[in-house]
Amino acid sequence: MKALLQRVAEARVVIDGEVAGQIGQGLLVLLCAEHGDSEAQADKLLAKLLKLRIFSDDAGKMNRSVQDVAGGLLIVSQFTLAADVSGGNRPSFTAAAPPELGRKLYDFFVTQAKMSHPVVQTGQFGADMKVHLVNDGPVTIPLQF
Repeated sequence: MKALLQRVAEARVVIDGEVAGQIGQGLLVLLCAEHGDSEAQADKLLAKLLKLRIFSDDAGKMNRSVQDVAGGLLIVSQFTLAADVSGGNRPSFTAAAPPELGRKLYDFFVTQAKMSHPVVQTGQFGADMKVHLVNDGPVTIPLQF
């Protein structure tokens, strides 16, 4: 699984003009399942992002996790993270998991996140979403398991 984490001051997802999910300080998690991914990889990814020390401490050093700062998680499905642009100018998404597996792993990830963290919001799998964010730093971290 792949994720792109963005440390945010705030973020929200809008679907058909309605806010589907929003957080204040925390992490926007753009999440992609690929062929061969499993629940075990989703668990590893979640464990890593919850403990990743990318929030500033009192000295201004990245020393706190999203859990330490009581930040939110906004989890958004993003199959385009599987893009392959090596063969030309139009991306290929053949590495992305088929929709059934992608949805299953996205739903699993969200369920596990809600059991592990108090503030979890989401987009909607497969929807046309407008993602608004204020990247804090900016800090953007890719993860893959």
